[in-house]
Amino acid sequence: MKNTVLLLFSAILFSNLMNAQLKPVKYSEGSQQLNGLFIKSAKKSANNPGILLLPAWLGIDNASKGIAEELSKLGYHVFIADIYGEGNYPKNTGEAGKQAGFYKTNYEAYQKRINTALQELVKLGANADNIVAIGYCFGGTGVLEAARGHLNVKGVASFHGGLGKDASRKTEVINTKVLVCHGADDPFVPKEEIASFQQEMRDSKADWEMIYYANSVHSFTNPEAGSDNSKGAAYNALAAKRSFDHLQLFLNEVLKK
Repeated sequence: MKNTVLLLFSAILFSNLMNAQLKPVKYSEGSQQLNGLFIKSAKKSANNPGILLLPAWLGIDNASKGIAEELSKLGYHVFIADIYGEGNYPKNTGEAGKQAGFYKTNYEAYQKRINTALQELVKLGANADNIVAIGYCFGGTGVLEAARGHLNVKGVASFHGGLGKDASRKTEVINTKVLVCHGADDPFVPKEEIASFQQEMRDSKADWEMIYYANSVHSFTNPEAGSDNSKGAAYNALAAKRSFDHLQLFLNEVLKK
């Protein structure tokens, strides 16, 4: 019965996108053209809650599209950000690593690119004071930078994202709520990085929570990551469902519907 439920969840969340309502949105930061995707809430609300979604290091993918569709059904305007921009999209993981590495190092540029997408979400109808940023892998790192950079979001939720920041950076007060959903066996996030992140959260006086998922490695929310944990990145249907449930609890607490 449990397996049936998990398969059904996966089928619904990452179903064929032929009937999707996601719409391409061209926007820009300076001279850089960006290409995001927007889906409006399936439910009317005077509060117009919004979700900014930051995808993984390869850019906008099927996983982020499926999650955006599900969140729109729950009553949220969702915008999937384009971090790299026209002409800079990685063709493979090697290129993705270089692109993501640039923004992780140049965190202020990452924060600026995220804020540009945030402003676009507001233009598309979301309430500027009723938005949460969520991110996956590289995007999970990004939403933590949104919190560190004091962007105008009520909360951030990071899924199997990198947690660290340069030790030379000053730790400042973080006012937004923080949720981290983490694979308990993720080999790409060292225990020292986890410990430093948790200390940062304490020092920054943040309202934060970190949830670990058993038997889960990197990319546990992405069905296209395969099923072999020994590779370090793999899908885990149970962890994906539980983390989505935890996200809904977080959104219900943080945003006005």
